[in-house]
Amino acid sequence: MTLSAESRYTWGGDEFLFVEIAEGMSLEANFISNSISNALELKQLDGIVDICPANASLLIRFNPDELASGDLERTVRELEQEVRGAVSQVLETRIIEIPVWYNDPYTNETGARFREGYHQRPEGNDLDYAAEVNGLADAEEFIQRHHESPWLVSMVGFVAGLPFLYQLVDREQQLEVPKYLSPRTDTPALTLGYGGCFSCIYSVRGAGGYQMFGVAAAPIFDPSQRLDDFKDFMIFFKPGDIVKFKPVDEAEYRRIQADVDAGTFTYRQSPILFDVGAALADPDGYKVSLLEVLNGI
Repeated sequence: MTLSAESRYTWGGDEFLFVEIAEGMSLEANFISNSISNALELKQLDGIVDICPANASLLIRFNPDELASGDLERTVRELEQEVRGAVSQVLETRIIEIPVWYNDPYTNETGARFREGYHQRPEGNDLDYAAEVNGLADAEEFIQRHHESPWLVSMVGFVAGLPFLYQLVDREQQLEVPKYLSPRTDTPALTLGYGGCFSCIYSVRGAGGYQMFGVAAAPIFDPSQRLDDFKDFMIFFKPGDIVKFKPVDEAEYRRIQADVDAGTFTYRQSPILFDVGAALADPDGYKVSLLEVLNGI
């Protein structure tokens, strides 16, 4: 994807600045969004209320009584040019292993309640449909394709703590699955979902329209901050995180659930430098190098 030389800046009333880097998601656009967000946060400007990076854009809420709109726009434009002009595009982040029980009974039962009138394929389940539309042999092949590659957390939001995840493979190899024809009124908490080219993990139970493939074994949103991974913040994921899904069976899922209940569970994770240029130049080779970091823990 070829990006324009400069983002589009627009205003939402007198409290919001919207920076549109591109119309569609790409690693380059997402890197620029996250890098501007991180740099702006480090400046600790008086008057900044919130900074919300998204797939290919950035929304900034500010107090105009403390920070003039012109000063904010000038600062963000300067940061954008610094990011675009950087010799290397490297993001300090982490890689995390997320255990998932694929083809579980909870999402299958929910899917069975929302077939006729909701789904493109009333027979079978969401995994069968996903395999079919991607030209794969069966659900098992789809599951393998889903977990064998790492994913980038491109943004967090929609509901508290929900991550959108973008597969780190060549665009031609990306899995794509349409959303439900009509949204469900129920989705189990920690459902692994898929819509378009994005995966997600539903942080809480509620409505949803993404295809359902399994359930994550541990929480990603902990308002009580009881687990060690949430001691600094109740939301686990951050934009720029790299995720590796790990398939688990029912026994392993139950063991992890017991550790969560006991307050002893912690995610396997490691700090990394994510190099956007290397990821674009050699997706397969870079994928292997990312996964080797987790293997060495």
